Amino acid sequence: MSLARILLVDDEVPFVDTMVKRLSKRDFEIFTAYSGQEALDQLDKHQEIDIVVLDVKMPGMDGIATLKEIKSRFPQAEVIMLTGHGTVESAIDGMKLGAFDYLMKPAEIDDLMEKVKRAERIKREREEKIREAEAREVMHRRA
Repeated sequence: MSLARILLVDDEVPFVDTMVKRLSKRDFEIFTAYSGQEALDQLDKHQEIDIVVLDVKMPGMDGIATLKEIKSRFPQAEVIMLTGHGTVESAIDGMKLGAFDYLMKPAEIDDLMEKVKRAERIKREREEKIREAEAREVMHRRA
């Protein structure tokens, strides 16, 4: 199994830098973005990204607007919302819009790791089901 590819999206550069260091030690391939638009640009360039860790509160395109765009254009990507105390409602709204889960900031690395691993497992299972359905469709057409 290949290692999960994670896109970290947060306008707080020190937070992103710290998370990159911590996650890189755990054999993930890490991509970064510091705004919603930059996240979409990264996903356009690297469509193999599995999981997006997305801050709710960012200037310009906020996390909810970014989530809507991600789910519209990259529906297979799992999104974990990062939220501060004042934006829990936004994270819950995000889940209604298709986010996998949310995490309170400051995020404990172990909590983030658990959510990333769960999101990765669910994404892989969904991809396997799609491959199986496609294979059945091909076999059905040949019969």
